[in-house]
Amino acid sequence: MNVADALKKKRLFVLDYHDTLMPYVQKVREIEDKTLYGSRTLFFLNSDDTLVPLGIELTRPPIKGDPKQWKEIFPPGTNSTDVWLWRLAKAHVLSHDSCIHQLVIHWLRAHCCMEPYAIATNRRLSTMHPIYRLLHPHFRYTMRINANARKNLISAGGIIEDTFSTASYSVELSSLAYKEWRFDLQGLPDDLVHRGMAERKTDPSGRDVFELTIKDYPFANDGLLLWDALWQWVTKYVNHYYADAENAVINDEELQAWWKEIQDKGHPDIKEGWPKLETKEHLIKIASTIAWVGSGHHASVNFLQYAYGGYIPNRPSIARANMLTENRSVSGRKEFLNQPEEKLKKLFPTEDQATKVMKTMFLLSMHSPDEEYIGDDIEPAWDLDQSISNAFEEFKTKLMMLENKIDELNQNEDLKNRNGAGIIPYEAMKPRSNPGITGIGVPYSISI
Repeated sequence: MNVADALKKKRLFVLDYHDTLMPYVQKVREIEDKTLYGSRTLFFLNSDDTLVPLGIELTRPPIKGDPKQWKEIFPPGTNSTDVWLWRLAKAHVLSHDSCIHQLVIHWLRAHCCMEPYAIATNRRLSTMHPIYRLLHPHFRYTMRINANARKNLISAGGIIEDTFSTASYSVELSSLAYKEWRFDLQGLPDDLVHRGMAERKTDPSGRDVFELTIKDYPFANDGLLLWDALWQWVTKYVNHYYADAENAVINDEELQAWWKEIQDKGHPDIKEGWPKLETKEHLIKIASTIAWVGSGHHASVNFLQYAYGGYIPNRPSIARANMLTENRSVSGRKEFLNQPEEKLKKLFPTEDQATKVMKTMFLLSMHSPDEEYIGDDIEPAWDLDQSISNAFEEFKTKLMMLENKIDELNQNEDLKNRNGAGIIPYEAMKPRSNPGITGIGVPYSISI
């Protein structure tokens, strides 16, 4: 299969951190014991839906002392030297991925962007308003945990700056990524379509369905089931409370003030990507998106962090040494050939940095004993309304079915991304969990 065929058949995928990180390469390199590259990693999709890496491209722009750009591609390799170079390059990419995951996917898209929704909901909606009651559980503890994060995690000289790739430029990177943020891409289906991981189609009934580019994609497979359960619950809820008049949504002054404040006060820098709020359909999508970000999105990017990142060699958070092929040092190459593992150890975080990251991942991945999981307890006001009570029970039933479906998928030996030797069963979207580190459980809100 040639490249043109692979592209046409959607068999090539790229993990692209080149443009995001390149502006920070020289800045980070001026900090002692830290380095950075722009990176791209190319993957090929096998017929069994597993991804195989084809190569890593690392790029360093012109910097002080070296006016020429340096760029090199590292394939997985077959001989010992190339295999070790691949390991070094892979460690760099993993540190980039850890950085973007923490600062953009986790902190920005979940924690930060939920704050304006929580504030506007409390400022603009009465506690008796049905949308307040619908969304209120999804804001539990979010403001408090964000305050703690600003104090200890992302603060100047804090854990993130000390232990992640972009160092003291971490918050700046998050702010830069925010410029590309759009509300209409935060719901799971739209996110998948935007990233080329799904295609939107219409079934015979006229309902949107999503065909995944990678059929065995556990996050998307399970996430879409959770999204659908949320969507159906929100749909029945909104249709019940806004059933009386065709213009009930657009004439709801509290609701309109709420949506306006989210845009004008909460996210004033973002001018694109805001859906209208004029119909029940608009409200259903907006409310479902907010509920998803606080529950399914955050759970999937947070509670598996210790499982994957707690063992630092598996997912280093920072790289401290340049690729030896960048400088072509004769002595450096000799040391590398004699003891390549020492070069890898020098690239990894220090023991102090590794310990901080492990402790942080441990705490972030832990469910508290008072966690409130999605669909657990019905709000008292809903229990008094038979229609809403029935809809909530249907929601709970779908969540129980989701748990069973996830178990079924994890036992399917044809699904190589979730079943096989050494493969961790993907259970992040299972709604309920015991306290502690389980890798399971979807709380209502961003509570840790």
